[in-house]
Amino acid sequence: MIKYLLIATFSFSLFGCGGSQQGPAAIDRQALVSRHKVILTQPDSLGALSVGNGEFAFTVDVSGLQSFPDYYENGISLGTQSQWGWHSAPNEGNYVTADVLEEFETCNDKKIPVAVQHRDGRKGAATHWLRANPHRLHLGLIGLELLLENGEEATIEDIQNIHQELDLWTGTVTSRYEVEGVPVEVELYGHQEQDGISFRVQSPLIAEGRLKVKFRFPYGKECHVCPGYDWEHSEKHDSRIIGQTGRQAWVQRTLDSTNYAVGIQWKDDGVFSAAKAHQFYLAPGKKTDRFECTLLFTPEMQEGALPDFEATRQNSREHWESFWSTGGAIDFSACTDPRAAELERRVVLSQYLTKIQCAGSYPPQETGLTFNSWYGKFHLEMHWWHGVHFALWNRIGLLEKSMGWYGQVMDEARRTAQRQGFEGVRWPKMTGPGGRSSPSSVGEFLAWQQPHPIYFAELFYRQRPNTETLEQLKDIVFATADFMASFAQYNAADGYYHLCHPLIPAQEIFPAAETDDPPFELAYWHFGLSTAQEWRRRLGLPPNEKWGEVIDKLAPLPEAKGLYLPAAGALDAYTDDDNRRDHPIVTGIFGVLPNSSRVDTAIMGTTFREIMSKWDWPSTWGWDYPMLAMCAARLGYQEAAIDALLLEVQKNTYLVNGHNYQDKRLRLYLPGNGGLLTAVAMMAAGWDNGPQTANPGFPDNGRWKVRWEGLERMP
Repeated sequence: MIKYLLIATFSFSLFGCGGSQQGPAAIDRQALVSRHKVILTQPDSLGALSVGNGEFAFTVDVSGLQSFPDYYENGISLGTQSQWGWHSAPNEGNYVTADVLEEFETCNDKKIPVAVQHRDGRKGAATHWLRANPHRLHLGLIGLELLLENGEEATIEDIQNIHQELDLWTGTVTSRYEVEGVPVEVELYGHQEQDGISFRVQSPLIAEGRLKVKFRFPYGKECHVCPGYDWEHSEKHDSRIIGQTGRQAWVQRTLDSTNYAVGIQWKDDGVFSAAKAHQFYLAPGKKTDRFECTLLFTPEMQEGALPDFEATRQNSREHWESFWSTGGAIDFSACTDPRAAELERRVVLSQYLTKIQCAGSYPPQETGLTFNSWYGKFHLEMHWWHGVHFALWNRIGLLEKSMGWYGQVMDEARRTAQRQGFEGVRWPKMTGPGGRSSPSSVGEFLAWQQPHPIYFAELFYRQRPNTETLEQLKDIVFATADFMASFAQYNAADGYYHLCHPLIPAQEIFPAAETDDPPFELAYWHFGLSTAQEWRRRLGLPPNEKWGEVIDKLAPLPEAKGLYLPAAGALDAYTDDDNRRDHPIVTGIFGVLPNSSRVDTAIMGTTFREIMSKWDWPSTWGWDYPMLAMCAARLGYQEAAIDALLLEVQKNTYLVNGHNYQDKRLRLYLPGNGGLLTAVAMMAAGWDNGPQTANPGFPDNGRWKVRWEGLERMP
C-alpha cells in the first residue's frame, strides 16, 4: 500500500488507501467521462437533456428539440434561459421596498426595519410585485412539427424506437427515433461563447414536407416555481420579423420594457414565415433529407452571419474537451464498494450540469437555467453550494464570473445596511441582477449568506496569492466585514458580542423574533472577520479595531449536555421531534467551515452521531448530505462520510440526467450537485490541518481505491 503526501495537486494522481498501484498514472479522462454518457430509450419527463455554456442553456425532449413541452412541464421542463433574459411586469402601483417594511426589536433596545411578506391591501400587492419582479424569462420554445401520413401532428406517443444520447465529452445531444417507421436523427450543440444552438436534422420526412421547425415565444410568467412561460396573454407582448434575407431571419421580441432578438440561420433551401401571433415556422426545402439551422438569442440584433452548424459543432467539441482535460478529475473505477460506480456517475454528471447551469455572470438560481424557482431569482446563501466546488476542482475562473456581481450591487447592499442602522453592506438573500432584496418572512432574517464573499475571496487568494487579488477584492471583503462587526451586538452583562434577533438560522425552523446566537452563524462570523483581518495584514494595513474586538469577544457556540445547540437556549433541540428537521446546519461548523479551536471535536462528534441517529431525513435537502459527509470526514468518520453522501432518501436522488431531484415541486436542485462536488473533492484532496494522507475522507478499508488529479485542498 502506497500513500502519497498531498503536496502537488496539478500534475499527480493520488491513490486511495488499499490500492495496489505502483505509482501515479494519469487518469484516462475521456474514458472516465464517456462511460457516463446519458442514454434514453423512451420518453421520461424527468430525463430532459440540456446544452449550454453557463450564460445560456437550452433543454430538449426526446425529439432532440423542444417539441413536446406539455409532457415535460411537471418534470425537467424544456427551458431556454440566459443570464441576461429578465422581465418585469409593469409596476402600476409604484411599489417600493418601503411599502413592506416592518420594525423588529433587537438587542440593546434597538429596532430594525425588515422587508417582510404581507397578504392583503397595498402591502400585499407590493409584496407580490417585489417578489415576482424581475423574473427570469423563458426566451422561446424551438421544436419540430412532425406530421403523420394522415396530416395530423405527431404526439410524443408517435415517437418510437428512441435512442437519445448526451455525449458529455463533446457536449452533443444526438436523438434517433422513428415516426410511423420513418427515421429521424437530430444532432444538437450549444455554442460555448455565444448564447445559441445549432442542430442538424436528417430524415426522409423533410423531402416529404412533413417536418418543420416551430418557434413559439411566450410572455413572462410571475410564478414561484414553473417553466417560466405564459401563453395566455398574447396581447401583452410583440414578436415580429425585423430582418430577413435568403437564409437568415431575425425576430424582435418586446415584452413591456424588455427587448431581445432571435437570429435564425439555415443552410440550403428553406422558408421562414409567421403563422400567428408569436409563432413562426421554418420549412426546409424538399430537395434534401438533411437540414441545418443555427439560433442566436441576444439582447440586440447583430449584423453578419451566425456560426453555422459545423462551426458550432467544432466550438462545442473543442471547449468541452478542454473543460474535461483540465481542472480536477476523480476516478472510482478501481473501487470495489458497490456504491462507487453510482458516486462516480453523480460526480461526472454534476460537473457537466454545474458548468452549463451555474458558471455564469450572476449567482445561479437553484434550478439554474432550466426552469424558474422563486421567480428565477438567485438565493445568495446557496451561492456557496453552487460555487465553491469550482475552486476545489481547479476551475476557479468559473466562480470568478459570478464573484464580480457582488461589486456591481454594493451600492444597493450598502443602502440596505444603512436602512437598518448597520455599517458596510448587507447582502440580499433572494434577489435578481440589480441586487434588490425580495420581501420574505424567512429569507430577510437569514444572515449566513453574509460571509460568503469573504470565503470566496480567500479561495481566490489561495490560488492567486498576490497583491493584485487583494486589491481586486478588498472593497468587497472589507465592506462585508464592516457589516458583520456592526451586526454583532455587545452585552455588557456577559462581556460577549451576540448575533441577535430578529434572526433565522440556516436551519429555518426557528422564529426570527426569539432566536439568538445560532452556532453556524457564530462560527462563520468568526471565520469571516478573522479572514478579513488577515487581508488587512497582507495589504500592510493595521488591524481594524472593531473587527478585532468582535473576534475576541464573540459569544461561544451554544451547547448543553455535551451537544451543540442549533441556537442559544434551544435545549430541546434533540428531544423535540419538531426541532430535528430541516437543515442539520450544526454540522456545518465542522464541515463547511475550516477546523477551528472554537470547536470542541468531542462535542462535535457526539452532536454528529445524535443527528445521524435521530434526524427527520425527509425534511432535509440536497446539500445537507454533502455537508454531513464533510463533517464526518473532518471528524475521522470516513465510513459515515460515505453513508451520508449516499444516504438513501428521496432528496438525495440523482436522475438519469444527473439532476438532484427533491420533490414534485422542485424536480432539480443544483446546490445538491455543487455540494456533492465540494464534498468529494474535500474527501479526496483533504483540508487544512487535516491528515497528510491520500484520500483522507474515504474509508481505509481496501474498497475505496480512489484516484484523482488536479484538485485543491479545502480550507
